[in-house]
Amino acid sequence: MTNFIKISLLLFALIFSGCISSTTSAGNIGANRKQLILVSSDAMNQSAQKSYDAIILAAKNQGKLNQNEIQSKRVENISAKLIAQSISFRQDALNWQWQVALISSNELNAWCMPGGKIAVYTGIIEKLNLTDGELAAIIGHEIAHALREHSAEQASSNMLTNIGLDAITKVAGLDGLSQSALGIAAKYTLEMPFSRSHEKEADHIGAELMARAGYDPNEAVNVWIKMSKLSSSSIPEILSTHPSNESRIKDLQEIAKKVYPLYLQANSK
Repeated sequence: MTNFIKISLLLFALIFSGCISSTTSAGNIGANRKQLILVSSDAMNQSAQKSYDAIILAAKNQGKLNQNEIQSKRVENISAKLIAQSISFRQDALNWQWQVALISSNELNAWCMPGGKIAVYTGIIEKLNLTDGELAAIIGHEIAHALREHSAEQASSNMLTNIGLDAITKVAGLDGLSQSALGIAAKYTLEMPFSRSHEKEADHIGAELMARAGYDPNEAVNVWIKMSKLSSSSIPEILSTHPSNESRIKDLQEIAKKVYPLYLQANSK
């Protein structure tokens, strides 16, 4: 039997075993794309916790953890408002062991590992001179990656295409978190770029989260206008895993219109 036939049969079996489904409710923006998830959420969350603890400890030892109290509280408060709205996409998210950290670094970076492990770097706040709404757009986008389990989806896709069928069954359970599995959450959150479809989903979900939390979703557009101005060079979209700044701005403008009533509703209470 050829590998193509084997993989086709495996996919067929996965569909009926529940491995192909949507990890979130659709929300107002319709986040209901079907996903292939072979790695368990528990395994990814345990891996993320270990990786996050190591990163936070290193930042603490280097004197780079939560050094600016005002900025740190700002990041925590905005994150808390967004996390409270995660229930719009998945009920279990409020039970996650959420953690939020501010790391002193010149990097324009922020991320959220599986299970709600958030880090924001001072560089992105300072270099983009972010408003609260713009910071909410960035954190909301990262939270969206975790809600949609994009890291697990990428890991699953990689297993299916590169490892082989016998290994898939073994690795999907992560063998009780073997040494090779411990870094999987960090690898697929920090090292490997998300696909364009993942980035677009995170933009859409992030915009809805911020609108529900009372932040103007048009500020998500502002983030990418600022990012575009900051970029020294423009990589053609076809050569990048991320959408181009221009297409991202255009797309977010449409999404902002769609979720704007949620922003008005949140501020009418």
